[in-house]
Amino acid sequence: MEYFKHLILSLWIVFPVIAQEPSVSLVVLGTVQDGGSPHIGCRKECCALLFQKPDPRRKVVALGLIDHTSNKTFLLEATPNLPQQLKMLNTTAEVDTEAPNGIFVTHAHIGHYIGLMYLGKEAMNANEVPVYTLPRMKRFLENNGPWSQLVTLGNILPIEVNFEETIQLSSDLQIIPIQVPHRDEFSETAGFKIIGPAKKVLFIPDIDKWERWEKDILSEIKNVDYAFLDATFFDGEEINTRDLSEIPHPFVQESMALFKALPRSEKQKIHFIHFNHTNPLLRSDSDASSKVLQQGYRIAQFGQLLKL
Repeated sequence: MEYFKHLILSLWIVFPVIAQEPSVSLVVLGTVQDGGSPHIGCRKECCALLFQKPDPRRKVVALGLIDHTSNKTFLLEATPNLPQQLKMLNTTAEVDTEAPNGIFVTHAHIGHYIGLMYLGKEAMNANEVPVYTLPRMKRFLENNGPWSQLVTLGNILPIEVNFEETIQLSSDLQIIPIQVPHRDEFSETAGFKIIGPAKKVLFIPDIDKWERWEKDILSEIKNVDYAFLDATFFDGEEINTRDLSEIPHPFVQESMALFKALPRSEKQKIHFIHFNHTNPLLRSDSDASSKVLQQGYRIAQFGQLLKL
């Protein structure tokens, strides 16, 4: 018996136990606000060269989830860039299917749901792709063309979910919709908590202002490992041609002031995302990007891969 104990100990020393790789991954498939970059009608310097030479990394905000054990993939948001984003998700996941196992939609603003059109008969002609939506968003899709045609032809299968409801996507992956204040003309607006086997993620691409939320964003950050947060505008000066009361978002400057007292370990959880075409955080060489990174925050990057 002692011989076997020594043998097992020797093998453990020579071949130490290797920690198992997390079975769920998150990939950033887009970081830009609904209208994209370059932005239609923009004559500013931020878009001028991009119309001539587009940057393939500038995709509208979306996340992809991969369960490697079950070979399932999920999209968070259906953007105008859905064809390229879905191909990237499938390639990263190394699956041989084209349609995802589900799509989660935060709300009915164009950049977040319009990509569903590519599932219709004019394009993929998909077969009952599950689309997880809140009640008003579900009714919006079912009762308004052309989205209703996707439902009647069986291209998508709307699945109603509710705030604070845990959706079990696999044994290792859960998603919880959370309500956030936003311009809810046609639907509610959700953020999502993503729960993997080892890590938790908060995803809030759109919110009016942090102080209008019934939840405490500081507490929410502490309860997750990564937080992808609305950074539409760096400050008010960049969008001085619009009435900001009609498009309220927390400026990055405001968010950093609110998060200032957080320890650096908490700040590093924060990945700013959902950048307007005017936002200097889209340029890695900008003073704004340097300021954000120096203060300990992160800037979400297209193609970024995280293990959950």
